[in-house]
Amino acid sequence: MSVIECDVPASSALDRDLIARCYFHDSYRVRLSRTDLGMADIFFAVFGHKPGWIKLMLVARNAVAGLAGLEVPTVAEITNPEVKRAYRVGEKIGPWPIFFIDENEIVAGRDNKHIDFRLSVLRAVDGDGSNIVVSTVCTVHNLFGKIYLFFVVPFHRRGVRLLMSRAVAAQRL
Repeated sequence: MSVIECDVPASSALDRDLIARCYFHDSYRVRLSRTDLGMADIFFAVFGHKPGWIKLMLVARNAVAGLAGLEVPTVAEITNPEVKRAYRVGEKIGPWPIFFIDENEIVAGRDNKHIDFRLSVLRAVDGDGSNIVVSTVCTVHNLFGKIYLFFVVPFHRRGVRLLMSRAVAAQRL
């Protein structure tokens, strides 16, 4: 089952105006074969199983971003995220604060002086079943945000698709 690039679904809680004015956004979908999963389970099925090289890249990126004054997650939040039974807006899921959560979507992210981002993990139901759609939206505030994305986006695109395909292959989704 392949990962397919798509548009941000209309059913997403991501603000349409934010998507229209953002500097960067992408979305990828895979078919959801498991019906027993809650949204936190789905989030961690994708983002809770990073290969070592991705963890290393994230830790290195965060070290550099922290030196530039950005708020970044701790190493523990990257390498060994806390998994709880339930989550609420304002709490962290993995390394990111939650901005929105319901039975079909989690929107997490971070606001910084150079860049704001939102990550949506959405269970989208259609006539043939359910898909999981992972969308990222980034708004930049200055040149540093644009430079940051220039270097990060190629790794982001490959990394998200890899994490989603690995989740499907391991039957976590």
